[in-house]
Amino acid sequence: MQDNQQKQHAITIEIGDENLHYREAVIHDQTPTGQQIAMAAGFKPDDEAIVLMLLPSGIEDVSPNENIGLVLPGQRFIVGVSDRTYNFTVDGIRMPWLRSTITGELIRKLANVPSNKRLLLEREDEADLEIQNGAAIDLDAPGTERLITRPGVWKLNVQGKILEIHAPAIVVREAVTLAGLDPSGNWLIFLKVEGQEKRALQMGDVIDLTTPGIEKLRLTPADVSNGEVALPPLRQFNLLPADESYLDAMGHLWETRIEPVPGGEARRWLIIQDYVLPEGYSSEKVQLALDIPSTYPMAQIDMFYLLPSVTLSSCIPIPNVQITAVISGQTFQGWSRHRTWNPASDSVATQLAMADGCLHKEVGK
Repeated sequence: MQDNQQKQHAITIEIGDENLHYREAVIHDQTPTGQQIAMAAGFKPDDEAIVLMLLPSGIEDVSPNENIGLVLPGQRFIVGVSDRTYNFTVDGIRMPWLRSTITGELIRKLANVPSNKRLLLEREDEADLEIQNGAAIDLDAPGTERLITRPGVWKLNVQGKILEIHAPAIVVREAVTLAGLDPSGNWLIFLKVEGQEKRALQMGDVIDLTTPGIEKLRLTPADVSNGEVALPPLRQFNLLPADESYLDAMGHLWETRIEPVPGGEARRWLIIQDYVLPEGYSSEKVQLALDIPSTYPMAQIDMFYLLPSVTLSSCIPIPNVQITAVISGQTFQGWSRHRTWNPASDSVATQLAMADGCLHKEVGK
């Protein structure tokens, strides 16, 4: 009698697909077989469904006629059609899977890997490979793919100081404090990520340290003064409103000048003061100038110019910097760097991004 009551008792379980999207299903047997679980998921006996049971530590594949044992309410299963399972391990624990590939994100969920731990794929002849959430692992390769977890350490360069952070994200204020700077100061704060424009941040913003290409957090005092009354910036011509908004949002000190050219059309210059260079140059800061054509943006901004002229600390010559331009009696060093220009999408912002990328490339950053 007791066994029959146990068999008839309705139990709600959770059944997930290969993306780990779960739904509730009801079974009427506390000790079901793999086939009963597959049928509760909506599969027919001839569908060749594979049943995986999630355990507190690991995953177990269940054959159709195998009796699972006592199932408790809320027990999770993954069910899907596949001709075989593919195996991998996480910290030595076997994990069967339905498909020949799996992402880092799914592995973390299946193995309950917390975000403050790194997930690494063991490799014999080279360094272990860190697996990001969006990365896919081929489980169909010979042998079993072995993954391990390690305490996470993320590095962030804050004003030249390398911080080792044991969490995948950090608030700007905390990073500034760890770097020994006063977070109550009046700072202009910028985050540099490889291949992207510098992004202005506030003290309360959160930096995702798992973002590929994070290079540095740079701070500049917003109220530098030598005691004199600051002169208003020289604005001899107007930029496009979008360009002016971008320069102001980035915290740049900038001005525009018109430089007469004997016998020719005057040149229009955008000058950015105190432009910070990456480490490896003879100067830490320069004036950076862009030659703005009168028909911009239909006509492209070409090259960029620095004052003072810079060299590499390594003494390796910088190629194609022999062109010069005289602006207000000062000789700027011209960097002959060119690219395809699209009037619909290119601007002062994209030209500065190109200049920044070229400056980093010469010092290998």
